[in-house]
Amino acid sequence: MLSPVTTVSIFQKQPEPKAFSAGEVIFAEGQSGDIMYGILEGEVDIVVNEKVVETIETGEVFGAGILVGVESRTYTAIAKGNTKLGFLDKEGFLFAVQETPMFAIQVMKSYSERLSRLQHIV
Repeated sequence: MLSPVTTVSIFQKQPEPKAFSAGEVIFAEGQSGDIMYGILEGEVDIVVNEKVVETIETGEVFGAGILVGVESRTYTAIAKGNTKLGFLDKEGFLFAVQETPMFAIQVMKSYSERLSRLQHIV
């Protein structure tokens, strides 16, 4: 399994990180999109039906479904505090997977665990 440090390093190699203030919506449920995120600093609340169902922290990834065929975002992501996010588009994601295969395992594990938790909540 990749450590949070390794995951963060993959996202640090990408263009300038995006900064979000506390309470700022990163993306909303139902929106389309073309990037996934990795938390470089801070925390992100995952919200379904206006209820926080999970808080994720530095080193974790989210929003990957949009890069593997999911048509729209399945939850809302909100910065819990001042947060810095790295991001990957599909091309960057495929490159990261090719260069660091364990990154693909980490993303799949995170995605499947989150999906499982969300299915039990909804």
